[in-house]
Amino acid sequence: MRKHVSLAAAAVTAAVFLATGSAGVAAPPQSEPVTLADGLVGPLHASAGRDGSVTVSESFAGRLTRIGSDGAKSVLYSDPAWDVAGSGERRGTTYFAESQGAGPFDDRPLAGHIRSIQEDGTQRTFGDFAALETEENADGGEHYGFKDLPDACLAQLPPEVPAAYNGDVDSHPYGIAVAGRTIYVADAGANSVVSVDIRSGETETVAVLPSQPYRITSEVASTLKLPDCVVGRTYAFEPVPTDVAVGPDGWLYVSVLPGGPEDPALGARGAVYRVNPDNGRVRLFADEVMSPTGLALDDDGDVYVASLFGEGVLRIDGDSRKRTVLAGVLTADVALEDSTLYATVDALPAANQPPNGRLVSVDLDGHSRH
Repeated sequence: MRKHVSLAAAAVTAAVFLATGSAGVAAPPQSEPVTLADGLVGPLHASAGRDGSVTVSESFAGRLTRIGSDGAKSVLYSDPAWDVAGSGERRGTTYFAESQGAGPFDDRPLAGHIRSIQEDGTQRTFGDFAALETEENADGGEHYGFKDLPDACLAQLPPEVPAAYNGDVDSHPYGIAVAGRTIYVADAGANSVVSVDIRSGETETVAVLPSQPYRITSEVASTLKLPDCVVGRTYAFEPVPTDVAVGPDGWLYVSVLPGGPEDPALGARGAVYRVNPDNGRVRLFADEVMSPTGLALDDDGDVYVASLFGEGVLRIDGDSRKRTVLAGVLTADVALEDSTLYATVDALPAANQPPNGRLVSVDLDGHSRH
């Protein structure tokens, strides 16, 4: 029941995605999104440029692709040996995270950093996430699993379910936000938000996200093949930060998957948190979000969340927290530029089908925001 920080394994089938999603969501608008590009291989991340282009991480192919306003594709970077993750742009330079050695099924040494590509093609790597995590183990003091489970019950747990443990040394830089001379990184392995100084490459833990508690019901115990003695007890799952954005209030907004099953089997357990970048204070913004894997904010403080296994893109009003479904299925990430929302959809291939992810756009001026 520990997290699996691949976040979206290619073997997941389309049948998983037919869940109902979060409760209390308004009806979707009638207009359809416009497809800008298709044939994308695992488009798990997207960032928008001011020139109308969108940079997409084709994560299953290990490449970074820029899609022009006319839909034309150009490969900015390609290396299948690395997990190419979230990206951002500042003054003509593209920044993105890449990593190796994340997750329980990867025996490669832990490695991760930020890579930058200037307009003339010059590349640079900086920010050693593995070194930071090895030194600090950001969530090493956090408790996960059950508390005070009787020995007789412990003996009945399946071997793949850890009864109780503290955070391991792990790092998987996933989503990023470029803010001036600082890059904020959602580290899905370390369960933290990390800041990286663009000039010096210095890394620093900003905050550790809280564990995600879940009360085990009899139905869940049966589904997960757990003994009856855990029914009614709370299991503290690991948080899995997937994306980070800077809000108009200056706080960081972080989408968090719950550890354990990534599909909707246990319901809508994801969340969005606000993090004060100055002191690391963490506040809950929205809970009961189905599989939030990416987010973006507008100038009004409304949050747009990619709900991968839910109904698509959720818009969460910054004041009322009212939720509206905008568009998409299998939505992995969202990006905003002016009044245009971009989303990567169909991000995971169905069983025995070739990848065919799409980048779509939605004109927000055509939808009521409140």
